[in-house]
Amino acid sequence: MALAIVVDADACPVKQEIIQAARRFQAHVLMVASLDHRLAEEPGVTVVQVDRSDQSADLYIANHLAPGNILVTQDFGLATIGLAKRAFVLSNRGQEYTDENIDFLLESRHEHAKKRRSGHYGKGPKPFTAQDRERFLHSLTKLLQSLQENKPGERISNTCQLE
Repeated sequence: MALAIVVDADACPVKQEIIQAARRFQAHVLMVASLDHRLAEEPGVTVVQVDRSDQSADLYIANHLAPGNILVTQDFGLATIGLAKRAFVLSNRGQEYTDENIDFLLESRHEHAKKRRSGHYGKGPKPFTAQDRERFLHSLTKLLQSLQENKPGERISNTCQLE
């Protein structure tokens, strides 16, 4: 089974890093984005453009994700679907979503949404940094290495922890 990386590409700041790592490990990349985002196909990269509705990319990914794929998303809901489909899921900042941490992340998102509805606004997400980019590439590379070293069809534990 060939390695495949599925990317929720609308707001993904690490597309080039994904392509770079995929080439190194001979993995195929599927970038899914709305029509508002112009993405070019290149060798080893398939681009699927979906309509502009806010869930179109997520629905496409959910319907095409397979066990053992790597999903890159910053959407906790889509990450949950990916985990249920037995995919490996990374955030754009290199955090691995697992069965052990996804409930906490969803609850935290819910609590922040309740605060916003009651008029308490936070500072928003931290700016994306070069260190975030490096952490992501390190996490993806480590996961790809681990998957490549295991036998086809063998499910490894989600052990791509940040250092």
